[in-house]
Amino acid sequence: MDKVMASAAAAVADVGSGSTVMVSGFGPPGQPEALVTALLESGATDLTIINNNAGAGGVAISALFAAKRVRKVVCSFPKAIESTIFDDLYRAGELELELVPQGTLAERIRAGSAGIPAFYTPTGYGTQLAEGKETMVIDGRPCVLERALRADVALIRAHRADPSGNLVYRKTARNFGPIMAGAATTTVAEVGGIVALGALDPEHVVTPGALVHRIVVGADTGPTTGAV
Repeated sequence: MDKVMASAAAAVADVGSGSTVMVSGFGPPGQPEALVTALLESGATDLTIINNNAGAGGVAISALFAAKRVRKVVCSFPKAIESTIFDDLYRAGELELELVPQGTLAERIRAGSAGIPAFYTPTGYGTQLAEGKETMVIDGRPCVLERALRADVALIRAHRADPSGNLVYRKTARNFGPIMAGAATTTVAEVGGIVALGALDPEHVVTPGALVHRIVVGADTGPTTGAV
C-alpha cells in the first residue's frame, strides 16, 4: 500500500479540535516541523500535545502555543531558552502542564505502544510529581503508579521511508519517534526522502510500515551510511 501524501496539509487535514497529538523530537532534532506547521494552519484547536520539550524558538510547537491552539502539554522540559511563549501562557493560566520525568515519559509512551495500561516506577516518589498517585512498595522500594500514554495522532520525523511506511532514522533524531509510532491511532511520518520498496536494508528499519499510516516528504536530513 502506497502511504505517501501529496502534502503536509493533506496528511493532517483530519486532525480535529480536541485531539491528543504526540510530536517527536528532542528539541529540534527529530521534530516534524512541516507537519506541526501544517497542523497550525489547519485551524485545529483545544489540542493536547505530548512532547519532550514545550517548543523551541518561535516555530512549530511554539507557534501552536502562540496561536493559543493548545489546551494542555505533557512534557519533560517546558522551559525553552529561546522563547518565553510557553512560560507566559502557563503563568497566565492559559495552558495546562503535566510535568513528567523524561525516562518516565518515554516509558509511558512505550507502555501505550505495547498495550500495557500502567506500571510502577520509583522515579518521582516523595515529590510533587507523585501527589495524588497510587504508590506501592516493591522489593523494599516505594514506587509510583504511572499510566500509559496514547494519542489520537503521532507526528514523527524519520530520515527515509519506502512507500509502505518502513522507516529508518538518523542518529539522535530517532529519539521518541519509534515508540510514538505505536502509541497512536494514526501515525504520520515526515521524512527526508522516499526510496523504492526493497531499497531499505531490513536490518536498519526501526519502525515497520504496519505502524505508519501516512508519509510526507519534508526537508532532507543528510546521509545515513548503509540505510539506503
